[in-house]
Amino acid sequence: MFESLSDKFDRAFKILKGHGQITEINVAETLKEVRKALLDADVNFKIAKQFTETVKEKALGANVLTAVSPGQLMVKIVHDELALLMGGSMQEINLQNNPSVILMSGLQGSGKTTFSGKLANYLKNKKGKKPLLVACDVYRPAAINQLQVLGEQLGIPVFADVESKNPVDIATRAIKQAKENGNTVVIIDTAGRLAIDEAMMNEIAAVKKAINPDEILFVVDSMTGQDAVNTAKAFNDILNFDGVILTKLDGDTRGGAALSIRYTVDKPIKFIGTGEKMEALDVFYPERMADRILGMGDVVSLVERAQEQFNEEEARKLQKKIAKNQFNFNDFLGQLQQIKKMGNLKDLVGMIPGVGKALKDVDINDDAFKGIEAIIYSMTPQERENPEILNGSRRIRIAKGSGTNIQEVNKLIKQFDDTRKMMKMMGNKEQMAKMMRSMPQQRR
Repeated sequence: MFESLSDKFDRAFKILKGHGQITEINVAETLKEVRKALLDADVNFKIAKQFTETVKEKALGANVLTAVSPGQLMVKIVHDELALLMGGSMQEINLQNNPSVILMSGLQGSGKTTFSGKLANYLKNKKGKKPLLVACDVYRPAAINQLQVLGEQLGIPVFADVESKNPVDIATRAIKQAKENGNTVVIIDTAGRLAIDEAMMNEIAAVKKAINPDEILFVVDSMTGQDAVNTAKAFNDILNFDGVILTKLDGDTRGGAALSIRYTVDKPIKFIGTGEKMEALDVFYPERMADRILGMGDVVSLVERAQEQFNEEEARKLQKKIAKNQFNFNDFLGQLQQIKKMGNLKDLVGMIPGVGKALKDVDINDDAFKGIEAIIYSMTPQERENPEILNGSRRIRIAKGSGTNIQEVNKLIKQFDDTRKMMKMMGNKEQMAKMMRSMPQQRR
């Protein structure tokens, strides 16, 4: 996410490295690179110019503390201005009414239908809501089917009428049904339309007027850059929407839409799509995004994702097993599954300060655990439960069954044994204290 932009910002700040103070000359050089980075990211020229002028004004007016280098101060000023440019603070979705009605809008192919499913899944699992999905794309038969398939996967009801070609009527009847069935949120997926198509724009305006939604969300493909911002403005003139959804932010996006859209339409970015899975949806936090753009990681989001998978009861059981040295391959497999549920691996690595930058050229794909899982699944239940019985002949059989070689099997078992010893030691306070006392004391 924003890899190219991060690299260019990094190069810009290096200009100030080694300088003892901020001057008009070195600030000008740095900001020239910052402006170029923004323009390359497809940020509007006017926005890029105003951004760098504001940063320059603040940088030249700031007193550099002795503990802070000019480079660090510039990073701080740029970070704060980036966060402000993207909205400053997180904006909640409006769910005050019962049912709350959410109208989805956007271009064809922007990912509205998929996002409708993701949003319903998010509201059901994280907000305790009872959503109803409504298929109002009457022009693309596959859209109705797609929404029904998503609804079935997620265990969320879908209101659809394949016979009707009237989205206003479908939306009105869906809300009536939601009230009767106790649904607390109604998410209406509409047809993709072009801003220049007057008939289609009038149609969505008619849907809005008929149902008076609590929230209108504009879904935009972030990979379309500045075009996305121009389209958002055209839609906002007709619909006066409440928030923006940026999809496909996990792709090779230049970041222009994320950085420009708030400034252009004065509407907050509320969610971002970060992958194809139904869980790949994040609430948008401008400060955290600024952290990530500047290579500072995003530890808060990483911890939040981990907590979502954290089960207190399971953790207590695991702690007891570790203390008794009974941690086995079933437990190890369970931990792997939890990590996988947290999302895209490269995305997770990028949330760790410094690590994302260090591994930017390393290809970390979501199949990274496949070999490990194949080896563990090739073990018998008894072997998984009792790793100490894994002798030479068993290891050869496991290697054949998993499509790996004996060296890979031996390496995994050794890593597992080392991990188990370390975990046991960490759980034994007396042993840890003894080990610390036996370590050579540092000379004073």
